[in-house]
Amino acid sequence: MTPGAGTGWLAIAGLGPGDAALVTPEVSAALTEATDVIGYIPYVARVPARDGLTLHASDNRVEIDRARHALELAAKGARVVVVSSGDPGVFAMAAAVFEALEAEPAAWGGIDIRVLPGITAMLAASARAGAPLGHDFCAINLSDNLKPQALIERRVRLAAEADFAIAFYNPRSKARPDGLVRAFEILRTTCGDDRPVLFARAVSTPEESLSIVPLTEARAEMADMRTMVIVGSSLTRIIARAQGPILYTPRSAP
Repeated sequence: MTPGAGTGWLAIAGLGPGDAALVTPEVSAALTEATDVIGYIPYVARVPARDGLTLHASDNRVEIDRARHALELAAKGARVVVVSSGDPGVFAMAAAVFEALEAEPAAWGGIDIRVLPGITAMLAASARAGAPLGHDFCAINLSDNLKPQALIERRVRLAAEADFAIAFYNPRSKARPDGLVRAFEILRTTCGDDRPVLFARAVSTPEESLSIVPLTEARAEMADMRTMVIVGSSLTRIIARAQGPILYTPRSAP
């Protein structure tokens, strides 16, 4: 994605779930060409320092400021990569960059902007467990930082009524210990069955752990911010094997 001489560009890139082997070649190439990398502190820390590269790490609650900074640098001719974990278009920085761009299109409308996809935590967790997202599913971010709790609960209830498998991002933090508690309460009331729940923590890293429990035994304290929680649909099944269980949802519906 080398631009013309003297021109800058902005790539919004996904670093995947954690293992360097899961970073796409396209993202690696952009990082090799970059003059500046911008992102949340732990994500920028995953990018090796080198001569000619400036790393700009910032707090997680300044997404729009970070997006504006990236656009400003690219407008001045820098080759900028904004990094997110997983995929940048899934609860991550791509939307923030475009929100900043829409607010000031005259200033930054000519910048070469590209979104470079990555492997999401949801897909990495699903692959480790088997294929729990093998049929219709949805993803819900349980953080109420950017939307009201009432909206989250409505979406959880409607997803359960529609019988989707559900992938929960940002399930539980110290500041938000009760969101997942409420989600499980809604699911138990709405689903009326004991479907499997996957807790997949730190997938693809040395701290990886996976646990599958029935909905009646699922507890919020089983998750933290490094955990992807996937709740199966009524069709989701477990294949018991000596090597460990396989969790999957058949592609055919009754």
